[in-house]
Amino acid sequence: MSEKLWDGRFTQSTDKLVEKFTSSIDVDKRLYAYDIEGSIAHCTMLAEVSVITDKERDVLIAGLNQIKTEIEQGQFIYDDSLEDIHMHIESRLFQITGKTAHKLHTARSRNDQVALDIRMYLREETRHIVSALNELRKILVSLAENNITTVLPGYTHLQRAQPVLLSHHLMAYYEMFTRDQQRFEDCLKRINVMPLGSAALAGTTYPIDRHFTAKLLDFPIVSSNSMDSVADRDFAVEFLSSASLCMIHFSRLSEELILWSSSEFSFIEISDAFTTGSSIMPQKKNPDVCEIVRGKTGRVFGDLMALLTLMKSLPMAYNRDMQEDKEPLFDGADTLKMCIEVYIRMLPNIRFKHDVMEQAASKGFLNATDMADYLVNKGLPFRQAHSAAGRTVSYAILNKKEIHELSIKELQSFSELISEDIFSFLTKEQMINRRKSFGGTGLDNVKAAIAKAKELLEL
Repeated sequence: MSEKLWDGRFTQSTDKLVEKFTSSIDVDKRLYAYDIEGSIAHCTMLAEVSVITDKERDVLIAGLNQIKTEIEQGQFIYDDSLEDIHMHIESRLFQITGKTAHKLHTARSRNDQVALDIRMYLREETRHIVSALNELRKILVSLAENNITTVLPGYTHLQRAQPVLLSHHLMAYYEMFTRDQQRFEDCLKRINVMPLGSAALAGTTYPIDRHFTAKLLDFPIVSSNSMDSVADRDFAVEFLSSASLCMIHFSRLSEELILWSSSEFSFIEISDAFTTGSSIMPQKKNPDVCEIVRGKTGRVFGDLMALLTLMKSLPMAYNRDMQEDKEPLFDGADTLKMCIEVYIRMLPNIRFKHDVMEQAASKGFLNATDMADYLVNKGLPFRQAHSAAGRTVSYAILNKKEIHELSIKELQSFSELISEDIFSFLTKEQMINRRKSFGGTGLDNVKAAIAKAKELLEL
């Protein structure tokens, strides 16, 4: 066998620096199992349509399985001169089976071969992520159910706004991660398309049966255009886009947990198993896991931007630039999977400080909007009611009191419509339970949302 699988046209050996520069084996060797599985399906199809004999098929499959065993047992030798995992496998197959190995590449190219490998890899990764997000959603629902009546301040502009149920807050993240899971499930439809048989770009003259190969590899759809098949990385961009959105949600959750675990909030305590200490300050307990997840969000954004930039100006069909698609894709998938896993383990071990949350929800004039609503119920137009409540807040600040701590006489100085029933109207419980609009923080609403989620998750 010649030194290169493609060197028939060349009269000079490849420069060693060029071999190192163009080699992708350090990155794409993780695709070996998909490459071998795809090759087994391909040669099975070639035998089915009588391009190779059944005996040749069996020899090739035995050789491919031997190579898989060698790789998994750490006995396989890698060499930059062979560029990528496809050439490594074919070169080793020649050593095992002799010239029969030359027949494996009939009716295919490395272009459609790598497209297949990436799709098979990403299909498996996406299914894993969907499963992990499903588990994360179950944990959030369980936490919400276990903290069903705890009240804490809801925030806008990071300022205390209105009281909400902790369970409602947690279910907001359930909704975010539900959308993420749905995005990955939808993305999977476009990942799960079989490109093999498109060859270099124009298809092949051999009487192949692409649908037979697709069935062997469990692909429900066969790609329709050979040029698009080898040039397409939309599915990878879409995956990283979905991963980036998911990481935004992890970053937002991380930010809240970091704030909530600070002395200034003290709403939660993160388990020692998911925090670290300081090398100089003995008292410190740092939410490093949350901070690292927040930091890794930018990394996944970078992976998406790298692939978008890579693909933005490539002419049809395959270009060697696309060798660079794997590093950001692998990194984005690996990073997201790790972040999901660490949150699955960390969240159940967070201690929520209910008393601190409840106390915080009692301060900061969180019932100002409800005072305005009270006046509206008494017949005052909302803008006038808003003004009266605002003047009440200013007065309360000057007197270092909360609205509900003012006397009835003080309150009536802002509106003659106020009577003793205002005090029951301004309690946290009443403020929560009156918010019955669909999707609001009312207790019955949250219970219904949890029940619906448990039904969907089959809990």
